[in-house]
Amino acid sequence: MAAQRDDVLARGGETEGLSRQIDLIRQQAAACRELGSPFYEALLGDLADDVAAGGVGARVLAGHEDDAGPSALALRVMAAVHRLVLTGRAPALAAHYPSAGGDGNAAAAWTAFRETLEDHMDAVRAGLASPPQTNEVGRSAALFGGLLQVLATAGQPDLPVRLVEIGASAGLNLLADQFAYRAAAAEAEPWHMTEATDVVLDPAWETRPHGIPEAVRVVERRGCDLSPIDARSEDGALSLLSCVWPDQTHRLERLRGALAVAREHPVELVRAGGGDFLDDLQLRDGHHTVVWHSVMWQYVPAAEQQRMLDRLEALGTQSTADRTLTHLAFEPRRLEPGGRHRFVVAATTWPGGEERLLGEAPPHGVPVRWGDPRAR
Repeated sequence: MAAQRDDVLARGGETEGLSRQIDLIRQQAAACRELGSPFYEALLGDLADDVAAGGVGARVLAGHEDDAGPSALALRVMAAVHRLVLTGRAPALAAHYPSAGGDGNAAAAWTAFRETLEDHMDAVRAGLASPPQTNEVGRSAALFGGLLQVLATAGQPDLPVRLVEIGASAGLNLLADQFAYRAAAAEAEPWHMTEATDVVLDPAWETRPHGIPEAVRVVERRGCDLSPIDARSEDGALSLLSCVWPDQTHRLERLRGALAVAREHPVELVRAGGGDFLDDLQLRDGHHTVVWHSVMWQYVPAAEQQRMLDRLEALGTQSTADRTLTHLAFEPRRLEPGGRHRFVVAATTWPGGEERLLGEAPPHGVPVRWGDPRAR
């Protein structure tokens, strides 16, 4: 059956669904180029050609031809293969993966990549069931920097903070106060609250936000996710590392550092959607309650989005000067009709319910340019 399928594909008879997947793989290759991963750009281009020719890539994708674009099927393939590299099961390919000490030669890697698909077909196909989750630590620069600015203008900035995250993945960004942040503008020392940290975001910000507090006391860290990952387990850590693009070793270093922090500072994660999770949330006297999320909103159905926003509005009506609520988001949005999506740091604070646009950053979160992006 597989041989028959290969023959049909080789004659250019791919199904409409498979043709769309080929286009999506090429789009992902272009995105990797724009986001600084020429290694994945090249491998994904080769994979698209292989699928179009009816090669092993087409067999890997069999049964997934009609998967929706947001499922990021191309990245699921790449993460499954990267996992094999990191666990030592694909040594020939590891010789070219920078994440495993390889030479980064994508042209030389393709043959080994294709052989890995052949030799580990079942493992790669099993990996297609897992959505890519990097729990991008760089986004803490946007989230925590935004929180610092919210506190700088709060009536009682010294109140303890409860961090609550929707779509938390492994909860690493709930540890944002344990990281250090350096501004690009020739700052001698990074901003940090802990003397020793395994994570230094450098540069985190183009300039250090003005008027920010010297310290933030985080007393609670809770998050939800439909598929939460245990960052303290070997399998959970491997799942996260596998989703990082292998030539972006700076992101891998950040993630490894955050995993080390997570082993020392556990967070509370529950398996739930954002609507159910927020229904159980209550404000607390004498505390700032901060609900944040990053680059997940577009994956949430519109009805669930509205449910969460309605719940936050309802909680906001219960807020007081010493019982505050902040909704802090780092998400793509259009700032003008028909404009491109820009990744914006936005904060809505209660009492009042006023939204402010605080800054903008690349998709992976660093460096953040502070100031209302509509002014640029």
